[in-house]
Amino acid sequence: MKLGMFMQPLHLAGAQYHQMYDMDVACAIHADKVGFDELWVGEHTSQRTEPITNALQFLSALIPVTQRMKLCTGVLNLPHHHPARIAADAAMFDHMSKGRFIMGIGPGGLASDFEVFDSDHKASGAMLASCYAMIRAIWNTDAPYDLETAHHKVSIKNTVNEALGVGLMPVPYQNPFPRVATSAMSNFSSTARLAGANDWDVISANFNLPSTVATHWQSYSEGAQGAGFKADRRNWRIARSVFVADSQAEADEYLARESNALAKYFDFMVTHLKAIGYASIFKSRPDMSDDEVNIEHCIREMVIAGDANSVVDQLVAFSEKTGPFGTLLTTFHEWDDEALWRRSMELTAKRVMPKLSEYMEPRLAEAQQVEHA
Repeated sequence: MKLGMFMQPLHLAGAQYHQMYDMDVACAIHADKVGFDELWVGEHTSQRTEPITNALQFLSALIPVTQRMKLCTGVLNLPHHHPARIAADAAMFDHMSKGRFIMGIGPGGLASDFEVFDSDHKASGAMLASCYAMIRAIWNTDAPYDLETAHHKVSIKNTVNEALGVGLMPVPYQNPFPRVATSAMSNFSSTARLAGANDWDVISANFNLPSTVATHWQSYSEGAQGAGFKADRRNWRIARSVFVADSQAEADEYLARESNALAKYFDFMVTHLKAIGYASIFKSRPDMSDDEVNIEHCIREMVIAGDANSVVDQLVAFSEKTGPFGTLLTTFHEWDDEALWRRSMELTAKRVMPKLSEYMEPRLAEAQQVEHA
């Protein structure tokens, strides 16, 4: 079993851009140092509180200051990008990182990004599939070519000079391509189904209830089966908000602080998703009112906090509801207390994960046997 970190990243303390980036870089370096296997970084063009506008650009800065962990886009919002641009940039990054790259892609979710790029939100799923198909076609095809997918056309045919390298696009370092993943957050997610149908990995969002997360695997498996692939639970990543302290009392004291980072995070997420009509994503009952969706509810249902033993027990209980999964992604939360959050990451890697992996590994093997019998 692997451990990763998912960074939206969300910053709510009102810092300057460079200060937010400095914190994100420091967190990434610490994650690599204490033993995290992966770092996933989101991108949002038009939201100040989620300041990373280009995930590949940010991750490029981490190549020389990290040693072991995979550097992953979480995600490239393909409807907002030209496929030739992403094909070239992703191939370049794959070479620069010597293959420490997993290519997370998605349909986009931020309304203001759809507006600024004049992208069609209703066609975002089709645009995602079309754009990635074009990226693969570019990587697979030697110029000259005239390529077309459902929503994209790319041609290099009149200006090719192979002897000089003119008209030749870069291809990835990994053979044949970097592994692809996408994220899911809705009940019985169509994006999870799309991932299964294309043999991509899937990531379940940290602000999903366990019951919703369980449906992601069902959708993923159905998509894979329909396309003739074998769904592998090791390719399922689940993000959670995790805070580990040296003692239960220390964890309780942090959670009792007014406006701690977890409370501020869920206050923002609830306010934002309610404003765009997505309050249902947080609801644990069909008859639950919007007013009942509050910070206390979210922390109770979606935060795993305590000392190391308690966190292991909570993650085991969580996995009993969702089924076994291959990678835990702990969510980055703003370092309102840097020492505590650094310690939480260290405890997660060194004291939680060995026990969780010991529990999860035989269940992953058993699930593989049963599901592929």
